[in-house]
Amino acid sequence: MDLNQKIPAYFISKKNIVRLILFTAGFALLFINLYSPFDVRNWFGLQLQSQELLFYSSLIILTGVLVAVVSRVLLYHYNKKEIRTKLWAFLLIIGLEIIFMSLFYTIYESAFIKNDHRDFFEVFAVSLQNTALVLLLPYAVLWLYFSWQDKNHKIKELTESEESTVIDGKKMVPFKDEKGTMRISLILDDILYLKGTDNYVSIFYKGKNTISKFLLRNTIKNLEHQIKHLPIARCHRSYMVNFEKIKLIRRDKGIHVLEMDTDPPIEVPLSKTYMNEIFRLFGES
Repeated sequence: MDLNQKIPAYFISKKNIVRLILFTAGFALLFINLYSPFDVRNWFGLQLQSQELLFYSSLIILTGVLVAVVSRVLLYHYNKKEIRTKLWAFLLIIGLEIIFMSLFYTIYESAFIKNDHRDFFEVFAVSLQNTALVLLLPYAVLWLYFSWQDKNHKIKELTESEESTVIDGKKMVPFKDEKGTMRISLILDDILYLKGTDNYVSIFYKGKNTISKFLLRNTIKNLEHQIKHLPIARCHRSYMVNFEKIKLIRRDKGIHVLEMDTDPPIEVPLSKTYMNEIFRLFGES
């Protein structure tokens, strides 16, 4: 891990800051009421019942939330100036949050617990340990969640784009299944034709020294709409063809076929319904 790298943008997102504070507060409330750290059940020299513990623990959690709010608001405004905080500084901020919260909890314990003969530093050490546990667990969980969510968002942006992309000067065509999830992205120049069968489409394309096939769960009708901006046109009820790969159109035994520019030549049927459109495109190409 490079500590000098800048923190990801999702750490300073308003939405994620609110999530972080609420999730951490909720986790701390459960942790204190179930685990009872800081000897909280003996506050005021009383054996606190569950409802009383919930009330008093909520008070100290509000103090912790205040520390987190101040810390994250300062972090947010600092990074608004396009001066992204480095990872080592971010980890230092988390450490300071733990220290300040521990001090508050130590003061609570020292002030409210009767017959506690431990000195301030001993109380602080225990408070530091428990506070670190209360904060680091939800922080780690949310760190992983935010990272996962960010990656999914970026992937979704790429896969949901209706337009083809260009990589290394080559136009790429994404093919999506019936649920809208991209399953394969191919170089336009390598695509030969598509053949539909019921709810599946076979995509034929040039591989290494051979013709490869990819089976996609979708219909030819859906794909026709998705890639209508590309030079891949419907030529038959069950076929679409990259007309830039058409070598010639010929009539054979009363039917028209498209001969692809491959070795050996591949033939794709051309029906009367789509003949005029293919002739027009073939003439323009």
